[in-house]
Amino acid sequence: MSNDIVLFRDKNATLPLHLTRGVDDLTKSLMGGGGNTGKRISIMGGVWRMIVGGEELAKIEDRSIDVVIVSAAAKNSRSFYEGAYSEESKGKLPDCWSNDGVKPDAKANSPQHNSCVGCPQNVAGSGQGTSRACRFSRRLAVVMANDIHNSEVYQLVLPAQSIFGKVDGGKMPLEAYANFIGGNGLSISSIVTELKFDTASATPKIIFRAVRPLSEDEMEVVIEKGKSQDATQAITFNPAQSDKSKPAPVAIAAPQVVEEAPVFRDAPAPKAQSKKEVEVAEEPVVRAKPKAEPAKDLEDVLSAWGDDE
Repeated sequence: MSNDIVLFRDKNATLPLHLTRGVDDLTKSLMGGGGNTGKRISIMGGVWRMIVGGEELAKIEDRSIDVVIVSAAAKNSRSFYEGAYSEESKGKLPDCWSNDGVKPDAKANSPQHNSCVGCPQNVAGSGQGTSRACRFSRRLAVVMANDIHNSEVYQLVLPAQSIFGKVDGGKMPLEAYANFIGGNGLSISSIVTELKFDTASATPKIIFRAVRPLSEDEMEVVIEKGKSQDATQAITFNPAQSDKSKPAPVAIAAPQVVEEAPVFRDAPAPKAQSKKEVEVAEEPVVRAKPKAEPAKDLEDVLSAWGDDE
């Protein structure tokens, strides 16, 4: 007797087309740990690496990729390692970490303080040079913009220098980009976003800019993917998550550019409306961004961004 397991008891049964749309969230929830394939985009080494279960399956050599941000962690996370952070630190639990950036996680082995704001590891200079020993990060859930309908949901973890900072010649880190988009009355999940490595940075740093608005059909797909279990898993903090260094020989083809679609390049920084500074105690100091006047329609907003190279 064969030990092979067939899909259906009826060996003559064929799979109809309407059932070939992939695994739903109900099934994934019942699959336990095996259902979480851990699809991520790593920026290790300044290269876009497609990671599944810690293994690098493919990489994109291009300097930039286009995505749609479908969800994000509500707050920045923190992680602290005793001693200097190195390649050997990867795959190991931090000595202390925080999921909400407010207090250490209850599972942390060596809490450094009862709150992040008063922690000595949160002081500039506690790390290498003028850096903080406790590292900030922010988790995003994204889909590839060249195939929004069929793209998997990927996790993208951003380091502090990709989150905070000023607008510099149109180069915007995440918070400045979100302020710019929101100031123009738009949602960040309603547009295609270009992620680009800043070549002026010695370590991997991502800058953001708007590419085009989503169609109504694309918007419906993005909303559903943002509610999916995959998106929830993508924005959930996993302090032991790491990338295995063995690269895969497969390379992903660069996303095709649709010439007809309007492309919106580096937008000028919003003009300062006051000299008042807004300081967030547990995070780097952020200057308040002025809100642009509500646009009369979407075309006016998008045309105002320009197409600077």
